[in-house]
Amino acid sequence: MGRLPIEDGREVVMHFTIKLSDGSVADSTRMSGKPAKFRMGDGSLTENFEACLIGLRPGSEREFTLAPEHAFGEPNPDNYYYVDSSKFSEETKPEVGAILAFNQPDGTELPGIVRKIEGPTVTIDFNHPLAGQTVIFEVEIISVEP
Repeated sequence: MGRLPIEDGREVVMHFTIKLSDGSVADSTRMSGKPAKFRMGDGSLTENFEACLIGLRPGSEREFTLAPEHAFGEPNPDNYYYVDSSKFSEETKPEVGAILAFNQPDGTELPGIVRKIEGPTVTIDFNHPLAGQTVIFEVEIISVEP
């Protein structure tokens, strides 16, 4: 019973690591030592990441390379915002490369990356930080439950 293959609707416990093509680690459950637990099809993973897992069984270790369009997408130009530098306080003075949290109308915070500062205009990128990147998705399947 404990050797079920992964398919839609099944609960999966796995370790995963997402690396960039230069080998740097963008995200990994191994850093916390806590594997990810989710149900296939619940939206935790994108369809393309889920497709990599179909048919794997507990004990499987695999590595998949996903092009940007199959991973986090290409950067969307509509997700760049131009903010006047006077909107920032001394404590949150923007610097290129900094990730700042912006309060949304619904009260949630959305992270944005400062891409450019030209005079009084600060360019903020709200695309996923891995948009446009080829990623390597490494998985170790721990358990699969109905």
